[in-house]
Amino acid sequence: MLLKKTSLWLLLAAQFVAMSVPLFAQEQNLVSIQVDLSKTKAPMKPIWAWFGYDEPNYTYMKDGKKLLTEISQLSKVPVYVRVHSLLVTGDGTAALKWGSTNAYTEDANGNPIYDWTIVDKIFDTFIERGMKPIAQIGFMPEALSSHPTPYRHYWKPGDNYNDIYTGWAYPPKDYNKWAELVYQWVKHSVAKYGQKEVESWYWELWNEPNIGYWKGTTEEYIKLYDYSADAVKRALPSAKIGGPEVTGPSWDKSATFLKTFLDHVTKGKNYVTGKTGSPIDFITYHAKGGPKVVDGHVQMNMGTQLRDLDKGFEIVASYPSLKKLPIIIGESDPEGCAACSEDLHPQNAYRNGTMYSSYTAASFARKYELAEARGVNLLGAVSWSFEFEDQAWFRGFRDLATNGVDKPVLNVFRMFGMMEGNRVEVKQNLAYDFKKVRDQSIREAADINALASKSTNSAGVMVWNYHDDNVPAPDAPVEISIKGLPTGKVALLHYRIDKENSNAYEVWKAMGSPKQPTAEQITILEKAGQLQLLTSPEWITPKNGETQIKMKLPRQGVSFLHFKW
Repeated sequence: MLLKKTSLWLLLAAQFVAMSVPLFAQEQNLVSIQVDLSKTKAPMKPIWAWFGYDEPNYTYMKDGKKLLTEISQLSKVPVYVRVHSLLVTGDGTAALKWGSTNAYTEDANGNPIYDWTIVDKIFDTFIERGMKPIAQIGFMPEALSSHPTPYRHYWKPGDNYNDIYTGWAYPPKDYNKWAELVYQWVKHSVAKYGQKEVESWYWELWNEPNIGYWKGTTEEYIKLYDYSADAVKRALPSAKIGGPEVTGPSWDKSATFLKTFLDHVTKGKNYVTGKTGSPIDFITYHAKGGPKVVDGHVQMNMGTQLRDLDKGFEIVASYPSLKKLPIIIGESDPEGCAACSEDLHPQNAYRNGTMYSSYTAASFARKYELAEARGVNLLGAVSWSFEFEDQAWFRGFRDLATNGVDKPVLNVFRMFGMMEGNRVEVKQNLAYDFKKVRDQSIREAADINALASKSTNSAGVMVWNYHDDNVPAPDAPVEISIKGLPTGKVALLHYRIDKENSNAYEVWKAMGSPKQPTAEQITILEKAGQLQLLTSPEWITPKNGETQIKMKLPRQGVSFLHFKW
Protein backbone atom coordinates (compact mmCIF):
# COMPACT_ATOMS: atom_id res chain seq x y z
CA MET A 1 0.00 0.00 0.00
CA LEU A 2 2.84 2.38 0.88
CA LEU A 3 4.48 1.70 -2.48
CA LYS A 4 1.22 2.41 -4.31
CA LYS A 5 0.73 5.70 -2.41
CA THR A 6 4.31 6.73 -3.17
CA SER A 7 3.86 5.98 -6.86
CA LEU A 8 0.61 7.97 -6.90
CA TRP A 9 2.30 10.96 -5.27
CA LEU A 10 5.14 10.80 -7.78
CA LEU A 11 2.65 10.66 -10.66
CA LEU A 12 0.69 13.64 -9.32
CA ALA A 13 3.91 15.59 -8.76
CA ALA A 14 5.06 14.88 -12.32
CA GLN A 15 1.70 16.04 -13.68
CA PHE A 16 1.88 19.22 -11.61
CA VAL A 17 5.40 20.00 -12.92
CA ALA A 18 4.29 19.36 -16.48
CA MET A 19 1.29 21.68 -16.08
CA SER A 20 3.47 24.39 -14.53
CA VAL A 21 5.83 24.48 -17.54
CA PRO A 22 4.49 26.55 -20.46
CA LEU A 23 3.45 24.45 -23.45
CA PHE A 24 6.03 26.08 -25.73
CA ALA A 25 8.76 25.04 -23.30
CA GLN A 26 7.60 21.40 -23.32
CA GLU A 27 7.93 21.12 -27.08
CA GLN A 28 11.64 20.52 -27.38
CA ASN A 29 13.06 19.99 -30.85
CA LEU A 30 15.50 17.14 -31.24
CA VAL A 31 19.09 18.36 -31.26
CA SER A 32 21.14 16.30 -33.71
CA ILE A 33 24.93 16.30 -33.32
CA GLN A 34 27.25 14.59 -35.81
CA VAL A 35 30.75 13.54 -34.77
CA ASP A 36 33.22 12.26 -37.36
CA LEU A 37 36.20 10.69 -35.66
CA SER A 38 37.99 10.30 -39.00
CA LYS A 39 38.16 14.05 -39.62
CA THR A 40 40.97 15.51 -37.52
CA LYS A 41 40.94 19.24 -36.78
CA ALA A 42 43.98 19.77 -34.55
CA PRO A 43 45.81 18.21 -31.59
CA MET A 44 43.69 18.04 -28.44
CA LYS A 45 45.93 20.35 -26.41
CA PRO A 46 45.27 20.03 -22.67
CA ILE A 47 44.58 23.76 -22.29
CA TRP A 48 42.33 22.89 -19.32
CA ALA A 49 45.17 21.34 -17.24
CA TRP A 50 46.08 24.69 -15.67
CA PHE A 51 44.87 25.97 -12.28
CA GLY A 52 45.64 28.85 -9.95
CA TYR A 53 44.76 30.66 -6.74
CA ASP A 54 45.63 33.72 -4.64
CA GLU A 55 46.57 32.00 -1.39
CA PRO A 56 49.85 30.05 -1.82
CA ASN A 57 49.91 28.81 1.77
CA TYR A 58 46.72 26.77 1.19
CA THR A 59 48.91 24.57 -1.03
CA TYR A 60 50.33 22.45 1.78
CA MET A 61 47.32 22.54 4.12
CA LYS A 62 45.03 19.55 4.65
CA ASP A 63 42.35 20.19 2.05
CA GLY A 64 44.79 21.89 -0.30
CA LYS A 65 46.99 18.79 -0.51
CA LYS A 66 43.94 16.57 -0.96
CA LEU A 67 42.60 18.66 -3.83
CA LEU A 68 45.99 18.95 -5.52
CA THR A 69 46.25 15.16 -5.43
CA GLU A 70 42.85 14.86 -7.12
CA ILE A 71 43.72 17.48 -9.74
CA SER A 72 47.00 15.72 -10.52
CA GLN A 73 45.17 12.40 -10.91
CA LEU A 74 42.61 13.63 -13.43
CA SER A 75 45.19 14.12 -16.16
CA LYS A 76 47.81 12.05 -17.96
CA VAL A 77 49.77 15.22 -18.69
CA PRO A 78 51.41 17.38 -16.01
CA VAL A 79 49.05 19.96 -14.51
CA TYR A 80 50.46 23.49 -14.17
CA VAL A 81 49.72 25.57 -11.06
CA ARG A 82 49.97 29.35 -10.72
CA VAL A 83 49.88 31.10 -7.34
CA HIS A 84 50.42 34.65 -6.11
CA SER A 85 52.61 36.11 -3.36
CA LEU A 86 55.62 33.80 -3.64
CA LEU A 87 58.01 36.59 -2.59
CA VAL A 88 55.77 38.39 -0.08
CA THR A 89 57.17 39.01 3.40
CA GLY A 90 55.43 37.25 6.30
CA ASP A 91 55.29 34.13 8.45
CA GLY A 92 53.33 31.94 6.02
CA THR A 93 49.97 32.38 7.73
CA ALA A 94 47.18 31.73 5.23
CA ALA A 95 44.32 34.18 4.75
CA LEU A 96 41.92 35.26 2.02
CA LYS A 97 43.66 37.16 -0.80
CA TRP A 98 46.94 36.86 1.09
CA GLY A 99 50.02 34.70 1.25
CA SER A 100 53.65 34.99 2.29
CA THR A 101 56.93 33.08 2.22
CA ASN A 102 59.53 35.40 3.82
CA ALA A 103 61.88 34.53 0.96
CA TYR A 104 63.69 37.86 1.23
CA THR A 105 64.59 39.98 4.24
CA GLU A 106 67.60 42.14 5.09
CA ASP A 107 69.89 42.38 8.07
CA ALA A 108 70.57 45.60 9.98
CA ASN A 109 73.12 46.66 7.37
CA GLY A 110 70.76 46.10 4.44
CA ASN A 111 72.40 42.86 3.30
CA PRO A 112 70.07 40.29 1.70
CA ILE A 113 68.86 37.23 3.63
CA TYR A 114 67.34 34.54 1.41
CA ASP A 115 65.09 31.87 2.93
CA TRP A 116 63.46 29.44 0.47
CA THR A 117 61.85 27.21 3.11
CA ILE A 118 58.20 28.12 2.41
CA VAL A 119 58.65 28.57 -1.34
CA ASP A 120 60.18 25.09 -1.47
CA LYS A 121 57.35 23.68 0.63
CA ILE A 122 54.85 25.02 -1.92
CA PHE A 123 56.78 23.76 -4.96
CA ASP A 124 57.55 20.42 -3.28
CA THR A 125 53.82 19.86 -2.88
CA PHE A 126 53.33 20.37 -6.61
CA ILE A 127 56.31 18.35 -7.80
CA GLU A 128 55.61 15.39 -5.48
CA ARG A 129 52.32 15.04 -7.41
CA GLY A 130 53.87 15.36 -10.85
CA MET A 131 52.62 18.92 -11.22
CA LYS A 132 54.55 21.94 -12.54
CA PRO A 133 54.69 25.50 -11.17
CA ILE A 134 54.07 28.64 -13.12
CA ALA A 135 56.66 30.43 -11.02
CA GLN A 136 55.23 33.89 -10.49
CA ILE A 137 57.93 36.44 -9.68
CA GLY A 138 56.14 38.63 -7.15
CA PHE A 139 55.15 40.37 -5.12
CA MET A 140 57.53 42.94 -3.57
CA PRO A 141 59.26 41.94 -0.31
CA GLU A 142 58.81 44.49 2.46
CA ALA A 143 62.53 45.28 2.67
CA LEU A 144 62.64 46.09 -1.07
CA SER A 145 59.36 47.99 -1.37
CA SER A 146 59.60 51.68 -2.22
CA HIS A 147 56.43 52.20 -0.13
CA PRO A 148 56.43 49.40 2.47
CA THR A 149 53.86 50.78 4.96
CA PRO A 150 51.21 49.48 5.41
CA TYR A 151 52.28 46.04 4.23
CA ARG A 152 50.04 43.25 5.57
CA HIS A 153 46.31 43.51 4.82
CA TYR A 154 43.41 41.70 6.53
CA TRP A 155 40.77 41.66 3.78
CA LYS A 156 37.60 39.61 4.13
CA PRO A 157 34.51 39.19 1.92
CA GLY A 158 32.48 42.38 1.98
CA ASP A 159 35.49 44.66 2.50
CA ASN A 160 36.62 47.16 -0.11
CA TYR A 161 38.61 45.17 -2.67
CA ASN A 162 41.10 48.02 -3.08
CA ASP A 163 42.18 47.51 0.53
CA ILE A 164 44.38 44.59 -0.53
CA TYR A 165 46.82 46.77 -2.49
CA THR A 166 49.39 47.57 0.18
CA GLY A 167 53.20 47.77 0.34
CA TRP A 168 53.75 44.53 -1.60
CA ALA A 169 52.32 46.18 -4.76
CA TYR A 170 55.02 48.86 -5.17
CA PRO A 171 58.18 48.96 -7.32
CA PRO A 172 61.52 48.12 -5.70
CA LYS A 173 63.67 50.83 -4.23
CA ASP A 174 66.67 49.02 -5.72
CA TYR A 175 66.27 47.21 -9.07
CA ASN A 176 69.67 45.55 -8.74
CA LYS A 177 68.76 43.98 -5.41
CA TRP A 178 65.49 42.83 -6.97
CA ALA A 179 67.35 41.26 -9.89
CA GLU A 180 69.73 39.49 -7.53
CA LEU A 181 66.73 38.06 -5.63
CA VAL A 182 65.30 36.66 -8.87
CA TYR A 183 68.72 35.29 -9.89
CA GLN A 184 69.20 33.57 -6.53
CA TRP A 185 65.71 32.03 -6.67
CA VAL A 186 66.28 30.50 -10.10
CA LYS A 187 69.77 29.27 -9.16
CA HIS A 188 68.37 27.72 -5.98
CA SER A 189 65.58 26.02 -7.93
CA VAL A 190 68.05 24.47 -10.37
CA ALA A 191 70.24 23.25 -7.50
CA LYS A 192 67.25 21.72 -5.68
CA TYR A 193 65.10 20.34 -8.51
CA GLY A 194 67.56 19.94 -11.39
CA GLN A 195 67.99 21.82 -14.63
CA LYS A 196 65.65 19.60 -16.66
CA GLU A 197 62.81 20.09 -14.20
CA VAL A 198 63.19 23.87 -13.98
CA GLU A 199 63.37 24.10 -17.77
CA SER A 200 59.81 22.74 -17.84
CA TRP A 201 58.48 25.58 -15.67
CA TYR A 202 57.15 28.95 -16.78
CA TRP A 203 58.59 31.98 -15.00
CA GLU A 204 56.40 35.08 -15.16
CA LEU A 205 56.46 38.58 -13.70
CA TRP A 206 53.68 39.85 -11.44
CA ASN A 207 49.89 39.84 -11.82
CA GLU A 208 47.54 42.38 -13.41
CA PRO A 209 50.05 45.25 -13.42
CA ASN A 210 47.55 47.53 -15.17
CA ILE A 211 45.41 47.76 -12.00
CA GLY A 212 46.10 47.98 -8.26
CA TYR A 213 48.37 44.95 -8.12
CA TRP A 214 51.09 47.25 -9.46
CA LYS A 215 51.46 50.69 -7.90
CA GLY A 216 54.11 51.77 -10.37
CA THR A 217 53.81 53.08 -13.91
CA THR A 218 53.72 51.01 -17.09
CA GLU A 219 57.33 51.95 -17.79
CA GLU A 220 58.36 50.89 -14.28
CA TYR A 221 56.76 47.49 -14.86
CA ILE A 222 58.64 47.19 -18.16
CA LYS A 223 61.86 48.11 -16.36
CA LEU A 224 61.13 45.47 -13.73
CA TYR A 225 60.47 42.94 -16.49
CA ASP A 226 63.84 43.64 -18.14
CA TYR A 227 65.67 43.21 -14.83
CA SER A 228 63.71 40.05 -14.00
CA ALA A 229 64.07 38.44 -17.43
CA ASP A 230 67.80 39.17 -17.49
CA ALA A 231 68.22 37.61 -14.04
CA VAL A 232 66.25 34.48 -14.99
CA LYS A 233 68.27 33.97 -18.17
CA ARG A 234 71.60 34.59 -16.41
CA ALA A 235 70.72 31.92 -13.88
CA LEU A 236 69.37 29.47 -16.47
CA PRO A 237 69.62 30.53 -20.13
CA SER A 238 67.12 27.83 -21.18
CA ALA A 239 64.45 28.94 -18.68
CA LYS A 240 61.16 30.28 -20.04
CA ILE A 241 60.12 33.82 -19.06
CA GLY A 242 56.99 35.78 -19.99
CA GLY A 243 54.30 38.30 -19.10
CA PRO A 244 52.59 40.71 -18.61
CA GLU A 245 49.47 39.06 -17.05
CA VAL A 246 47.21 42.08 -17.67
CA THR A 247 43.47 42.01 -17.11
CA GLY A 248 41.12 41.35 -20.05
CA PRO A 249 42.34 43.08 -23.26
CA SER A 250 38.79 43.98 -24.35
CA TRP A 251 39.19 46.79 -21.79
CA ASP A 252 41.07 49.64 -23.49
CA LYS A 253 43.45 50.20 -20.58
CA SER A 254 44.48 46.54 -20.63
CA ALA A 255 44.89 46.51 -24.40
CA THR A 256 47.09 49.62 -24.26
CA PHE A 257 49.27 48.11 -21.54
CA LEU A 258 49.61 44.83 -23.44
CA LYS A 259 50.56 46.61 -26.68
CA THR A 260 53.05 48.89 -24.91
CA PHE A 261 54.67 45.83 -23.33
CA LEU A 262 54.82 43.90 -26.62
CA ASP A 263 56.20 46.97 -28.41
CA HIS A 264 58.98 47.12 -25.84
CA VAL A 265 59.98 43.44 -25.96
CA THR A 266 60.10 43.56 -29.76
CA LYS A 267 61.72 46.94 -30.45
CA GLY A 268 62.28 48.87 -27.21
CA LYS A 269 65.56 49.67 -25.52
CA ASN A 270 66.34 47.11 -22.83
CA TYR A 271 66.82 48.71 -19.38
CA VAL A 272 69.59 46.28 -18.46
CA THR A 273 71.54 45.58 -21.64
CA GLY A 274 70.83 48.70 -23.65
CA LYS A 275 70.12 46.47 -26.64
CA THR A 276 66.88 46.27 -28.61
CA GLY A 277 64.12 44.08 -27.18
CA SER A 278 63.74 41.75 -24.22
CA PRO A 279 63.61 37.98 -23.77
CA ILE A 280 60.07 36.62 -24.02
CA ASP A 281 59.11 32.95 -24.37
CA PHE A 282 55.34 33.15 -23.84
CA ILE A 283 52.61 35.79 -23.48
CA THR A 284 50.05 36.03 -20.70
CA TYR A 285 46.83 37.93 -20.02
CA HIS A 286 43.45 37.32 -18.36
CA ALA A 287 39.88 36.75 -19.54
CA LYS A 288 36.79 37.06 -17.32
CA GLY A 289 33.03 36.93 -17.75
CA GLY A 290 30.49 39.07 -15.91
CA PRO A 291 27.48 37.50 -14.15
CA LYS A 292 24.66 39.52 -12.60
CA VAL A 293 21.29 38.91 -10.99
CA VAL A 294 18.34 39.48 -13.36
CA ASP A 295 14.73 39.02 -12.23
CA GLY A 296 15.84 36.97 -9.25
CA HIS A 297 18.16 34.57 -11.07
CA VAL A 298 21.82 34.51 -12.06
CA GLN A 299 22.57 35.52 -15.63
CA MET A 300 26.08 34.70 -16.85
CA ASN A 301 27.95 36.51 -19.61
CA MET A 302 30.21 34.11 -21.46
CA GLY A 303 30.52 36.58 -24.33
CA THR A 304 32.45 39.02 -22.15
CA GLN A 305 35.05 36.36 -21.34
CA LEU A 306 35.37 35.27 -24.97
CA ARG A 307 35.81 38.87 -26.14
CA ASP A 308 38.71 39.22 -23.69
CA LEU A 309 40.26 36.07 -25.11
CA ASP A 310 39.72 37.08 -28.71
CA LYS A 311 41.02 40.64 -28.33
CA GLY A 312 44.20 39.32 -26.80
CA PHE A 313 44.59 36.80 -29.61
CA GLU A 314 44.07 39.60 -32.13
CA ILE A 315 46.73 41.77 -30.49
CA VAL A 316 49.29 38.97 -30.32
CA ALA A 317 48.59 37.97 -33.92
CA SER A 318 49.39 41.54 -35.03
CA TYR A 319 53.06 41.02 -34.06
CA PRO A 320 54.62 38.74 -36.71
CA SER A 321 57.60 37.84 -34.52
CA LEU A 322 55.34 36.90 -31.58
CA LYS A 323 52.34 35.30 -33.28
CA LYS A 324 53.52 31.71 -32.78
CA LEU A 325 54.67 32.16 -29.17
CA PRO A 326 52.67 30.15 -26.62
CA ILE A 327 49.82 32.08 -24.98
CA ILE A 328 48.82 31.29 -21.41
CA ILE A 329 45.55 32.80 -20.22
CA GLY A 330 46.75 33.33 -16.65
CA GLU A 331 43.20 33.56 -15.31
CA SER A 332 40.24 32.42 -17.41
CA ASP A 333 36.98 32.42 -15.45
CA PRO A 334 33.28 33.30 -15.39
CA GLU A 335 34.07 36.42 -13.31
CA GLY A 336 36.80 38.08 -11.31
CA CYS A 337 36.88 37.50 -7.55
CA ALA A 338 37.28 33.91 -6.37
CA ALA A 339 37.17 34.94 -2.70
CA CYS A 340 33.91 36.95 -3.05
CA SER A 341 31.40 34.53 -1.56
CA GLU A 342 27.83 33.96 -2.70
CA ASP A 343 26.34 35.09 0.63
CA LEU A 344 27.66 38.63 0.02
CA HIS A 345 27.70 38.57 -3.80
CA PRO A 346 24.49 36.89 -5.04
CA GLN A 347 25.61 37.02 -8.68
CA ASN A 348 28.08 34.28 -7.72
CA ALA A 349 25.33 31.78 -6.85
CA TYR A 350 26.28 29.76 -9.95
CA ARG A 351 29.39 28.37 -8.30
CA ASN A 352 28.14 25.45 -6.20
CA GLY A 353 25.95 23.73 -8.77
CA THR A 354 25.86 22.60 -12.37
CA MET A 355 25.84 26.05 -13.98
CA TYR A 356 29.57 26.37 -13.28
CA SER A 357 30.28 22.95 -14.79
CA SER A 358 28.22 23.47 -17.96
CA TYR A 359 29.69 26.98 -18.43
CA THR A 360 33.17 25.48 -18.16
CA ALA A 361 32.46 22.80 -20.77
CA ALA A 362 30.94 25.27 -23.25
CA SER A 363 33.55 28.01 -22.77
CA PHE A 364 36.63 25.79 -23.08
CA ALA A 365 35.33 24.38 -26.37
CA ARG A 366 35.15 27.95 -27.72
CA LYS A 367 38.67 28.78 -26.54
CA TYR A 368 40.03 26.20 -28.98
CA GLU A 369 37.99 27.68 -31.83
CA LEU A 370 38.88 31.31 -31.11
CA ALA A 371 42.61 30.54 -31.05
CA GLU A 372 42.31 28.51 -34.24
CA ALA A 373 40.49 31.33 -36.02
CA ARG A 374 43.22 33.85 -35.10
CA GLY A 375 46.05 31.45 -35.92
CA VAL A 376 47.69 31.78 -32.49
CA ASN A 377 49.26 29.21 -30.19
CA LEU A 378 47.03 28.80 -27.12
CA LEU A 379 48.99 26.69 -24.65
CA GLY A 380 46.83 26.88 -21.53
CA ALA A 381 43.91 28.60 -19.82
CA VAL A 382 44.26 28.81 -16.04
CA SER A 383 41.06 28.24 -14.07
CA TRP A 384 41.54 30.56 -11.11
CA SER A 385 39.78 28.27 -8.66
CA PHE A 386 41.10 26.03 -5.92
CA GLU A 387 39.80 25.70 -2.35
CA PHE A 388 39.42 27.89 0.73
CA GLU A 389 40.54 26.23 3.93
CA ASP A 390 38.21 26.12 6.96
CA GLN A 391 35.32 28.05 5.42
CA ALA A 392 31.59 27.36 5.67
CA TRP A 393 30.35 24.43 3.59
CA PHE A 394 29.27 25.47 0.09
CA ARG A 395 29.63 29.15 0.95
CA GLY A 396 29.88 29.94 -2.74
CA PHE A 397 33.52 30.77 -3.30
CA ARG A 398 34.83 30.11 -6.79
CA ASP A 399 36.50 26.85 -5.87
CA LEU A 400 36.73 23.25 -7.03
CA ALA A 401 35.99 21.72 -3.63
CA THR A 402 34.60 22.73 -0.25
CA ASN A 403 36.04 21.24 2.95
CA GLY A 404 37.54 18.40 0.94
CA VAL A 405 34.33 17.61 -0.99
CA ASP A 406 34.46 18.09 -4.75
CA LYS A 407 32.01 20.38 -6.52
CA PRO A 408 30.38 19.49 -9.87
CA VAL A 409 32.79 21.73 -11.80
CA LEU A 410 35.78 19.53 -10.91
CA ASN A 411 34.08 16.66 -12.72
CA VAL A 412 34.18 18.56 -16.02
CA PHE A 413 37.96 18.60 -15.70
CA ARG A 414 37.87 14.85 -15.03
CA MET A 415 35.99 14.53 -18.31
CA PHE A 416 38.57 16.68 -20.10
CA GLY A 417 41.27 14.43 -18.64
CA MET A 418 39.90 11.53 -20.69
CA MET A 419 40.09 13.48 -23.96
CA GLU A 420 43.30 12.57 -25.79
CA GLY A 421 44.80 12.59 -29.24
CA ASN A 422 43.21 14.99 -31.72
CA ARG A 423 40.12 17.15 -31.77
CA VAL A 424 37.76 15.91 -34.45
CA GLU A 425 34.89 17.35 -36.45
CA VAL A 426 31.59 18.11 -34.74
CA LYS A 427 28.56 19.34 -36.66
CA GLN A 428 24.99 20.05 -35.59
CA ASN A 429 21.97 22.19 -36.32
CA LEU A 430 23.74 25.07 -34.63
CA ALA A 431 21.98 27.55 -32.43
CA TYR A 432 25.43 29.06 -31.78
CA ASP A 433 28.88 29.02 -33.25
CA PHE A 434 31.87 30.45 -31.42
CA LYS A 435 31.47 33.86 -33.08
CA LYS A 436 27.87 34.21 -31.97
CA VAL A 437 28.73 33.22 -28.40
CA ARG A 438 31.57 35.77 -28.41
CA ASP A 439 29.40 38.57 -29.78
CA GLN A 440 26.03 37.87 -28.12
CA SER A 441 26.68 35.40 -25.31
CA ILE A 442 23.91 32.77 -24.87
CA ARG A 443 20.64 34.60 -24.35
CA GLU A 444 18.23 33.00 -26.85
CA ALA A 445 18.03 29.23 -27.28
CA ALA A 446 20.18 26.98 -25.11
CA ASP A 447 23.69 26.15 -26.29
CA ILE A 448 23.58 22.39 -26.87
CA ASN A 449 26.79 21.31 -28.53
CA ALA A 450 29.76 18.99 -28.25
CA LEU A 451 33.55 18.72 -28.23
CA ALA A 452 35.10 15.47 -29.44
CA SER A 453 38.52 13.83 -29.56
CA LYS A 454 40.08 10.61 -30.79
CA SER A 455 43.30 8.81 -29.88
CA THR A 456 44.68 5.43 -30.92
CA ASN A 457 42.48 3.38 -28.59
CA SER A 458 39.73 5.72 -27.43
CA ALA A 459 37.40 8.56 -28.30
CA GLY A 460 35.58 11.09 -26.15
CA VAL A 461 32.51 13.20 -26.82
CA MET A 462 31.57 15.92 -24.30
CA VAL A 463 28.01 17.21 -24.72
CA TRP A 464 26.51 20.14 -22.80
CA ASN A 465 23.18 21.93 -22.41
CA TYR A 466 24.12 25.43 -21.28
CA HIS A 467 22.27 28.74 -20.97
CA ASP A 468 23.40 32.08 -19.50
CA ASP A 469 20.10 32.33 -17.58
CA ASN A 470 19.90 29.89 -14.69
CA VAL A 471 16.17 29.17 -14.86
CA PRO A 472 14.32 25.83 -15.01
CA ALA A 473 13.82 24.28 -18.42
CA PRO A 474 12.77 20.87 -19.76
CA ASP A 475 15.38 18.27 -20.58
CA ALA A 476 16.57 18.46 -24.18
CA PRO A 477 16.31 15.41 -26.47
CA VAL A 478 19.76 14.94 -28.03
CA GLU A 479 20.91 12.46 -30.64
CA ILE A 480 24.64 12.01 -31.23
CA SER A 481 25.74 10.23 -34.39
CA ILE A 482 29.34 9.03 -34.28
CA LYS A 483 31.30 7.97 -37.38
CA GLY A 484 34.80 6.57 -37.60
CA LEU A 485 34.66 4.00 -34.82
CA PRO A 486 36.59 0.73 -35.36
CA THR A 487 34.90 -2.49 -36.37
CA GLY A 488 34.13 -5.02 -33.68
CA LYS A 489 33.14 -4.49 -30.07
CA VAL A 490 33.61 -1.06 -28.52
CA ALA A 491 33.17 -0.25 -24.82
CA LEU A 492 30.94 2.74 -24.05
CA LEU A 493 30.97 4.55 -20.71
CA HIS A 494 28.46 7.39 -20.30
CA TYR A 495 29.30 9.86 -17.53
CA ARG A 496 26.95 12.64 -16.44
CA ILE A 497 26.97 15.84 -14.37
CA ASP A 498 23.48 17.07 -13.47
CA LYS A 499 21.32 17.46 -10.37
CA GLU A 500 21.26 13.72 -9.74
CA ASN A 501 24.78 12.74 -10.80
CA SER A 502 28.31 13.82 -9.84
CA ASN A 503 26.83 16.51 -7.63
CA ALA A 504 27.68 16.72 -3.93
CA TYR A 505 25.91 20.08 -3.62
CA GLU A 506 22.46 18.65 -4.27
CA VAL A 507 23.16 15.79 -1.85
CA TRP A 508 24.25 18.31 0.81
CA LYS A 509 21.04 20.30 0.33
CA ALA A 510 18.99 17.09 0.57
CA MET A 511 20.68 16.47 3.94
CA GLY A 512 19.28 19.80 5.11
CA SER A 513 22.41 21.83 4.32
CA PRO A 514 24.21 20.86 7.55
CA LYS A 515 26.69 23.45 8.80
CA GLN A 516 28.72 20.69 10.46
CA PRO A 517 28.14 17.42 8.60
CA THR A 518 28.79 14.22 10.52
CA ALA A 519 31.61 11.88 9.56
CA GLU A 520 29.05 9.60 7.90
CA GLN A 521 27.57 12.51 5.94
CA ILE A 522 31.03 13.64 4.81
CA THR A 523 31.73 10.14 3.48
CA ILE A 524 28.48 10.29 1.49
CA LEU A 525 29.32 13.78 0.19
CA GLU A 526 32.83 12.76 -0.85
CA LYS A 527 31.41 9.88 -2.88
CA ALA A 528 28.73 12.12 -4.42
CA GLY A 529 31.42 14.58 -5.50
CA GLN A 530 33.14 12.07 -7.76
CA LEU A 531 32.43 11.70 -11.48
CA GLN A 532 29.64 9.17 -11.89
CA LEU A 533 28.36 6.97 -14.69
CA LEU A 534 24.81 7.68 -15.87
CA THR A 535 24.32 4.08 -16.97
CA SER A 536 26.28 0.86 -16.63
CA PRO A 537 29.20 0.41 -19.05
CA GLU A 538 28.20 -1.50 -22.15
CA TRP A 539 29.74 -3.10 -25.22
CA ILE A 540 28.40 -1.82 -28.51
CA THR A 541 28.96 -3.03 -32.08
CA PRO A 542 29.12 -0.09 -34.50
CA LYS A 543 27.74 -0.75 -37.98
CA ASN A 544 30.25 0.35 -40.61
CA GLY A 545 32.01 2.30 -37.87
CA GLU A 546 28.86 4.23 -36.94
CA THR A 547 26.62 4.37 -33.90
CA GLN A 548 23.91 6.63 -32.46
CA ILE A 549 23.42 7.62 -28.84
CA LYS A 550 20.16 9.17 -27.72
CA MET A 551 19.69 10.93 -24.41
CA LYS A 552 17.69 13.46 -22.46
CA LEU A 553 20.13 16.13 -21.32
CA PRO A 554 19.00 18.44 -18.48
CA ARG A 555 19.61 22.19 -18.61
CA GLN A 556 23.11 22.91 -17.29
CA GLY A 557 23.93 19.21 -17.62
CA VAL A 558 27.07 17.73 -19.18
CA SER A 559 27.44 14.21 -20.58
CA PHE A 560 30.66 12.50 -21.55
CA LEU A 561 30.67 9.51 -23.89
CA HIS A 562 33.91 7.57 -23.59
CA PHE A 563 34.54 4.92 -26.23
CA LYS A 564 37.37 2.39 -25.72
CA TRP A 565 38.64 -0.41 -27.91
